[in-house]
Amino acid sequence: MTLEASDNVKARIRDAGRLRLFLDYDGTLADFAPTPEHVEPDPDVIALVSELAHHRGIQPAVISGRRLDHVKKLLPVPEVLLAGTYGVELRLPTGEDVDRIPYEEVRPVLAVIRPRWEALIAERDGFFLEDKGWALAIHGRYAKAAEAEGVLEEAKSEARELLAEAPSGLFRILGGHKFLEVGPSLAHKGKTVAYVLKHHPWLGALPLYVGDDDKDEEAFSVIHAHGGLAIRVCERGCDTIADGRLGSPEDARRWLRGLVGDGLAERNGR
Repeated sequence: MTLEASDNVKARIRDAGRLRLFLDYDGTLADFAPTPEHVEPDPDVIALVSELAHHRGIQPAVISGRRLDHVKKLLPVPEVLLAGTYGVELRLPTGEDVDRIPYEEVRPVLAVIRPRWEALIAERDGFFLEDKGWALAIHGRYAKAAEAEGVLEEAKSEARELLAEAPSGLFRILGGHKFLEVGPSLAHKGKTVAYVLKHHPWLGALPLYVGDDDKDEEAFSVIHAHGGLAIRVCERGCDTIADGRLGSPEDARRWLRGLVGDGLAERNGR
């Protein structure tokens, strides 16, 4: 395994005094689960994140599209900032939970959309409706491509119709491969990175983000705006603005262990 990146990128990481490390979970730290409701902690991932958290020169955070209670179960590491639903809900290293928008502003609208989406996918094979509380998502991972495209397009149309009655700018619709989601506009990894860097700064640290999909790409641009680096976990040829690439979650875990073992920033304390 090697990190595909320029020598300049590798040198910046090697020479950084401190790393403010942002990590996605599914597809980055771990392989994708069979279903969105599948929560099976991986001891190897837990051990890795714990090592990162206890390194003097690394301050990690995990930003996931999963709901926060799932992320807590997957990563029972108290010292790490955990962000669920792309950062709408946070668990700080102090143990405090923070909701960045009142739940009661969001849920009534989603409660109207849910039965419409349930009816749309009822008795259709290969679809799954995930209710995160703060967001709703339809997964068509196991559906036939043509059917998935049609169903998700109809679901998007229904969501737009219903969201027209909501306060302007409160919600957004996310897409992806055989995937559709509606949630708060703050369900945005880029906005979450900006929030963390502003409200929980670590002076002198180099921001570094590792993620695998288009939601992480939104964070990459914010990382670049703060002078940081982005690494995409994907196969060769993926379209990305990242500064480097790792081929798989296994590669990402191995590379991250290298950060722990190379003496990075040992000259600096927290």
